[in-house]
Parts: sequence; C-alpha cells; structure tokens
Amino acid sequence: MPIRIPDSLPARATLEEENIFVMTEYRALHQDIRPLNLLILNLMPTKIITETQFLRKLSNTPLQIRVELLKTSSYQSTHTDPSHLDTFYTTFNQIRNKTYDGMIITGAPLEYVDWENVDYWDELCEIMDWSSTHVHSTMHVCWGAYAGLYYHYGVPKVLRDTKLFGVYPHTAIKKQSPLFRGLNDVFYAPHSRNMELNEADILKIPDLELMSVSPQAGVFIVKSRDNRRFFITGHPEYDADTLAKEYWRDKEKGLDIALPENYFPNDDPTLAPLVTWRSTGQLIYNNWLNYYVYQTTPYDLTKLNNK
Repeated sequence: MPIRIPDSLPARATLEEENIFVMTEYRALHQDIRPLNLLILNLMPTKIITETQFLRKLSNTPLQIRVELLKTSSYQSTHTDPSHLDTFYTTFNQIRNKTYDGMIITGAPLEYVDWENVDYWDELCEIMDWSSTHVHSTMHVCWGAYAGLYYHYGVPKVLRDTKLFGVYPHTAIKKQSPLFRGLNDVFYAPHSRNMELNEADILKIPDLELMSVSPQAGVFIVKSRDNRRFFITGHPEYDADTLAKEYWRDKEKGLDIALPENYFPNDDPTLAPLVTWRSTGQLIYNNWLNYYVYQTTPYDLTKLNNK
C-alpha cells in the first residue's frame, strides 16, 4: 500500500531506501480514488523513530493511505525537535471535526504512573471518546492498549515483578480470524514492559474477544466484538535493533537490565539480533487495514458520526 505522506518527512528517505512504496502528494492528488484516511497519535518520546516504524508496517498493500500525525497539546515533547512537530504534526483541536477510516494510538513510557496522573490523561480520554464516533477502527499499541482497555472497559493493568523484555512466541485463539491470515501457527513479537493483563479480566467482559496469547508474555491481542477497537500489548512494529538500543542504553546508565530473551544469537549482545517477527508485524497491520478498515469502512466518512 503506497503511503501518502509529506514529501519532506524524514521517514520518506528511510522508507525509500528500504524499497517501500512512498507516494508523493502530487501523484496522490492525480489518482482518481479515495485514499484511506489514517491518524497516528504518537505518544512516544522518540517520535521520528516511532512514526517510521509504523509507516513501514502500513505499506505493501494495493491501496493508497493518507497518514496524519497527531500530538498532544497538553504535554509538549522534549525529545523531538519542535520544528519537526510544528511541520508534520497536528493537534486534536485541529482535527476534532474530521473523520478517519483508521487510527493508531502508540505506546508511552508511563507504566508506573497512575492513569489519572498522566499529564495528558484528560486529553487522551477525550481523543479516545471521540474515536468512537469519528474513527471506523482504532488500533491501540502497548501502553496505548492498556490505556484504551482501562478507559473503554475498566480493565486494570497489573504491574509485574520483573520486566518482560525480549521476543516471545504467540498463538492465535481465534485461528480463523482474518487478523491472523498468513501467520504461522506460532508467531513471534517483541515485548518491553513492566505490566500485564489478567486474562480473566478480559474474558468477563462480553464486548471483548481474547484473540492471541503467549505462554511467557500472557495476553497479546484483544479486540472488541464489533471490530472497532484492537489492543496489542507488544511491539510487532519494532525495528531489528530497538531492543538492543534499549538494552545498551540502560547498561550505560548503570541500571540492572537483563538481556532481552530470545533476541541475541547465543545470548551474545555483541552479535546482531536475529529478526523473527518482521512478517508478524507486516501481516497483523496489513490484515487490520484490509479486513477491518478498508473492507468495512463507509465510502462517505461522515456516516461514522451516525454510529
């Protein structure tokens, strides 16, 4: 799927070097089709890295996607050049009257902060509430998944005694779901978190479906029965070196960080990681876009407000 983004977005050069189809604004405007309108609420401090990771996964299917990047206005990021945010990001007040086919809400490094103490919690709640009437299907990722499950369904997060850090095997519970088309019976995805979900808390909510679990990582994918909300507790969009960078960063700070599991060959951090999750990420995001966004979204997005 050609990704339609501003010509000067830094991710464009990276993606083109990887032979990923990135469409210029000029070419997009001269195609006689309606693109999918996708909004990414990027809550990560490393905004450019995160936006590139997601744009990479949203590629390689036959449709055109128009991507908009959203930032919070109640909290200003200090890890990204303000000029980048001013140029490529919008705020909720600027888009609150618009409608979207799909939306992604990213993670954030706020596991130990109570929900109501998050600086932008009120704004995030407003955005999540707005998504119910202005977005056809929303994907919540990692911290964003926990936030969404808590806000929409009251599902609590559970803090772990030790950090879950590495690449873990998963299986699909709903094996016939279109979300898992093309995936192996056992598929891998990275996790880096200090919290988890109780499976029983998911199963007791009639509006939720438990889709995928892992013996080590626990609950992995949950969705609403109407397919309007998806929740992924891991990071299938991660780059090959994301966990390695996190490991060496914490080592340099003198923190007690364990080696990421199932990641470095022979558990040797001097060796390049072996990527076992690339196809998992590509298929999950492409299947979501195809079967839960493109195939069911109304051509006239204003009809979303009537749902």
